[in-house]
Amino acid sequence: MIDPNPLALVTGGTRGIGRAIVSALLGEGWSVGFCGRSAASVERALGELEPEFGERVGARVVDVRSSDEIDAFVRWAVDGHGRLDCMVNNAGLGTFAPVDTITPEQWREVLETNLSGVFYGIRAAAPIMKRQGSGWIFNIGSLASRNAFANGAAYNASKFGLIGLSEAAMLDLRHHGIRMAAILPGSVDTDFGHPSAGAENSWMLSPDDVARTVVDLLRYPARALPSLIELRPSRPPKKG
Repeated sequence: MIDPNPLALVTGGTRGIGRAIVSALLGEGWSVGFCGRSAASVERALGELEPEFGERVGARVVDVRSSDEIDAFVRWAVDGHGRLDCMVNNAGLGTFAPVDTITPEQWREVLETNLSGVFYGIRAAAPIMKRQGSGWIFNIGSLASRNAFANGAAYNASKFGLIGLSEAAMLDLRHHGIRMAAILPGSVDTDFGHPSAGAENSWMLSPDDVARTVVDLLRYPARALPSLIELRPSRPPKKG
């Protein structure tokens, strides 16, 4: 039987921002499929979510650097559901080092995950949403999409590119009823770049703040398209 709930897919959904988005969408009554790169992380997250949400949540092991794996992930979810209402391209990683010490392999890993992986997600979701005449695609970037920093050559390049990809793809797809937004959070209290939790990180955004942005945008009237959202901590530490 086709699931009557709207369906969302989230890449990199096992922890951090992605996990918060998965939980928020499930809490709003969506069915959610998510993926992660390691079997252990996928099994752990699914084991924590299934007791509460049952068949409304499912997961696969996916390397977003592979277009074939992304295509199979989307096909798996849509075949069991009949449609796709929301695609969240969240999976990402960072390698931080001076530009002359980053290896070609590290460069490719960051660019292929953070940029090509988003392209593969858009490419897989768009034909389905075109047939429906509706859908939302969210691309999770970073304020590093706007602000370069030392040791960030690969990461900045991937995130700067994400804005160009997202904005161009939005223009390609909006007349088909598909809305697309790039969400650019500032410092978020996760283990990505901020491994020490506690009061010293209390000024940072929470992963739940990013998830709330996704949920709020899904509620926007169909006539409105917020395509680029910068989300900043309201009171970061003062410099100097």
